[in-house]
Amino acid sequence: MRDLDGRAEEYIRNAGGIPAFLGYAGSQGAQPYPATLCISVNDEVVHGIGTRKRMLQSGDIVGFDIGMAYPEYEGLYTDMASTVGIGRISQEAERLIRVTKESLARAIALVRHGVSVRAIGSGVQQYCESYGYGVIRDLTGHGIGKKLHEDPPIFNYDEPRTASVHLRDGMTVCIEPMISAGSWKVKMDPDGWTIRTVDGSFAAHFEHTILVTRTCGEVLTSV
Repeated sequence: MRDLDGRAEEYIRNAGGIPAFLGYAGSQGAQPYPATLCISVNDEVVHGIGTRKRMLQSGDIVGFDIGMAYPEYEGLYTDMASTVGIGRISQEAERLIRVTKESLARAIALVRHGVSVRAIGSGVQQYCESYGYGVIRDLTGHGIGKKLHEDPPIFNYDEPRTASVHLRDGMTVCIEPMISAGSWKVKMDPDGWTIRTVDGSFAAHFEHTILVTRTCGEVLTSV
């Protein structure tokens, strides 16, 4: 995984950007994040450290999460994630990845000026739970712009407190479903960063940075 992290940093810097995660300070007293990429494998939901010596194996599913700052554009940030299979993966893993990706697409389709944050989270939850999956509660999407993480938090479940929080024209937000094949509960590894499912079930993660307009959400991190 170290090779992948090194390549990611090289690509970002060659493009005139700055890795947003490298050296990022955690909110719970963790050491600054030591890598450019978050590489989360199998039951790791998010924040797996990309500079580990771990070798990826056929059958693994891997979430890649990357953030970038753009000095040329007033230091604005983007953030995105995708989960892929390595070699031949199980049908169950394929379905988890597909459903998580589809839940993000459905959420993005809701984005426009005036839509409540609650509606987005409720849509993700209903869709993923209809397949029997767990929707991670302890992690959220977020606003983004001059900082990597800004208000409002974008929950992936029906959070009544967000009913009065509405998207506005010109906002940029990150929507990022984090979905487990089993329990929605998570735990943190001793490294202070890696978060995994408590029951060892596989997890998938997709994310885009989205510009809110009057009529739709414009994806800024499509590839």
